[in-house]
Amino acid sequence: MIPHPAVFGALLKTGQAMRPFLPAALGRKIPKQSARTDAPTTPRPAPRHSRTMLMLEGCVQPALSPNTNAAAARVLDRLGISIVNAGRAGCCGATDYHLNAQETGLARARRNIDAWWPAIEAGIEAIVQTASGCGAFVKEYGHLLRDDPRYASKGQRVSELARDLVEVLANEPLGELQASVPEQTQQRVAFHCPCTLQHAQKLGGAVESILQRLGFDLTAVPDAHLCCGSAGTYSITQPELSERLRDNKLDALESGKPEMIVTANIGCQTHLDGAGRTPVRHWIELVEASLR
Repeated sequence: MIPHPAVFGALLKTGQAMRPFLPAALGRKIPKQSARTDAPTTPRPAPRHSRTMLMLEGCVQPALSPNTNAAAARVLDRLGISIVNAGRAGCCGATDYHLNAQETGLARARRNIDAWWPAIEAGIEAIVQTASGCGAFVKEYGHLLRDDPRYASKGQRVSELARDLVEVLANEPLGELQASVPEQTQQRVAFHCPCTLQHAQKLGGAVESILQRLGFDLTAVPDAHLCCGSAGTYSITQPELSERLRDNKLDALESGKPEMIVTANIGCQTHLDGAGRTPVRHWIELVEASLR
């Protein structure tokens, strides 16, 4: 179900409609309907710049947080970068691979490589991921396919081009964005750094640096290195421990009295937001909303 966006989206809507009638333990696993999932997403800008990048759309994020990738595309457009579409790309393969269906996961990696390859040959600068869990896995394509004679070199090239969104913004002049952020409207924000961003990709502190450069008021987060309890499918297979980790993480995130929590991975975002406490969004949505 998860690797198929259309199926996941349809089942999510069905589950949300039935949520009031389900046992509490099961209902808590289904994200509530919200403005983020129901409101129409603002259209993305059409490609118009000489600088181009691909973007991994993901499988659950289009249903659970459809504005995230669109917000990223709009911010990149303001920086002179266009996102080009690769329609045949899909799930990165991480879910299958980590659930011991390695061959299925690698098959998804090969399909993505095939879908991206014409754009890679045409000279795109990078393959952007807005979900750090997906990004960590795409960066491993070269290693995972190293013994595949057809895909070893291509997988390595994809890994070299893979960039978390924060890596892209960190290398861009943000003067125009900084000038567009009105200082008087800045919220107090806490950032949850996902394990896949700070431990797998070694990018701890990168998002915080961008947000601070743009003038956001970041609160301190004790024990920021600890997991929120989402961890892919862990929140489903180990619900009690997962919820305990989530409550501890929210206590830490809320200790500085933020108005909003932002993060960089759809699994963390959905898991934390599911507690119904401080609202949780992807950090690029916060940035893009402040520019309007």
